Amino acid sequence: MMVTIIGRGHSGTRAISHTLSASGVFMGEPLNESGDLIPAEAMYDACRIVGPRVEWNGGLNWDFKALHQGTIPDSFVKLIDTFLASVRKSPAEHKGWKIPETTLCYPWIRRLFPEMKYIFWIRNPRDCIIGGHVTDDLRDFSIAYPETPDERRRRAISWKYQYDLVKATPPARQWIEVRFEDFVLRQEETLTRLEKFLGIKLARIPVRPDSIARWTTDTGTNYFDFFEPAMKQYGYEIPAPAPATV
Repeated sequence: MMVTIIGRGHSGTRAISHTLSASGVFMGEPLNESGDLIPAEAMYDACRIVGPRVEWNGGLNWDFKALHQGTIPDSFVKLIDTFLASVRKSPAEHKGWKIPETTLCYPWIRRLFPEMKYIFWIRNPRDCIIGGHVTDDLRDFSIAYPETPDERRRRAISWKYQYDLVKATPPARQWIEVRFEDFVLRQEETLTRLEKFLGIKLARIPVRPDSIARWTTDTGTNYFDFFEPAMKQYGYEIPAPAPATV
């Protein structure tokens, strides 16, 4: 069994990576404290090959069609092979990897690994954009987007781009979507779903209820109107409109 986790940085993906490792799934080596396979440079470079092939139509609109057709460059395949060297060499029956940047090249990963199990890890975007992440500035991965000096807005645009990219990609054959909030608040129920999907018994790791809804005590801007469709889809509360001023 091969498995990978799709989800933007700060989506709580370390929880599922640590769960898989504790359950005997080889997640590559070495791993950092977030459960990411490192070093990450080969994956970053692979993402920079994907980025320019996405057509930016202005505003917050991107066309991902080019990623679903044509030949995947050999340079991309070689970089992914380099990044996954420890995983590929492992004789483990169950193995995989986690690093958030996989999301940026998910369409091509899906084409290279059609039989792999994919876990799409979701978290309220209001929590996702509180902290900084290496994917905050999409230009670092050769992806065009509306420039802004607002750091929170930049993070929010990155979140939307990655959400749109995943949703524009034809579903993987083996795909499951899990909310981080459900993993924390309904761990047993959520792990039972994942066990059925993965076909293995999963360990129960400690969870912290204070890791969710951190946006409620955040003093910065953490909501943008373009979050609304995704937040509605996944059952997150939409802020009430600000009262009209006279």
